[in-house]
Amino acid sequence: MTSNFITMNGYGLFVWLSFGITFVTCLAVYFKTKKTLKKYEREFLAELQTLTLEEKNKVLEDSKVAQQILATSFKAN
Repeated sequence: MTSNFITMNGYGLFVWLSFGITFVTCLAVYFKTKKTLKKYEREFLAELQTLTLEEKNKVLEDSKVAQQILATSFKAN
């Protein structure tokens, strides 16, 4: 029964190879997206540091995303 499932009546090689390629591709896209997000967060934090205190407070009041980025950056440190 197990060997029947793995071989899938002769199509197992194609099915498992397709599954593997899809899985590896999804992992690559995930890690690339995560890396890009971290890069943009670092750039945002660097830009935020150049603002005056009043400008920072205004940005933080207006943007929930900015609040989340700051919260996660302080947790990471």
